[in-house]
Amino acid sequence: MDIDFTQLDSYARYKLMASLIVPRPIALVTTLGADGTVNAAPFSMFNMLGEDPPIVMLSINRLTDGQLKDTAANILARREFVVHITDEPMAARMHACGDRLPPHESELVHAGLTPTPSRAVAPPRIAEAPVAFECVLHETMETPSRYVFIGRVLWLSAREGLIDADRWRVRLQDYHPVGRFGASFYVTTRDRFAVDGSEQPSTRTAIDEM
Repeated sequence: MDIDFTQLDSYARYKLMASLIVPRPIALVTTLGADGTVNAAPFSMFNMLGEDPPIVMLSINRLTDGQLKDTAANILARREFVVHITDEPMAARMHACGDRLPPHESELVHAGLTPTPSRAVAPPRIAEAPVAFECVLHETMETPSRYVFIGRVLWLSAREGLIDADRWRVRLQDYHPVGRFGASFYVTTRDRFAVDGSEQPSTRTAIDEM
């Protein structure tokens, strides 16, 4: 099947791309509103872009009436945000942060998540998250349908024991983030394997010992 993307409307393109480019990591992002309300929202159009400088990408669509989502408006106003990686124990609460709430109501309260002070930026971190990247706005791209924010990481916080600071290795055997699949589905990252040139992929590698 060959599909001419120039002949599709934006919704059809979104459905195909969002269901085929999977799994995607999920950024659970905290920002501060104008009145100091802590906003939290999940976005799966997110990824790492590089390490020098350390930058991440977050893409946020406009609402149907052209208005900005709270996260986008807050980033534009304050130029700071915190990106959290979601693991299995907090997946349902991450999903609840996607519910539409008025700007003066915090999704953290709604989802039962705990804010804790960040080290380098004003928006708080989420205590339950295994990983948090504190970011300042590095660059902004704008399209008719969305904002693309590039954040520069100033500080990394991780769950105690997750990182071996002597070797800068992540203990991946203790790290179980979830990803976004097509439609409304999520996936775990438990089924891991290495490709070593043999006929059968190995499920046990040295990476398990990091």
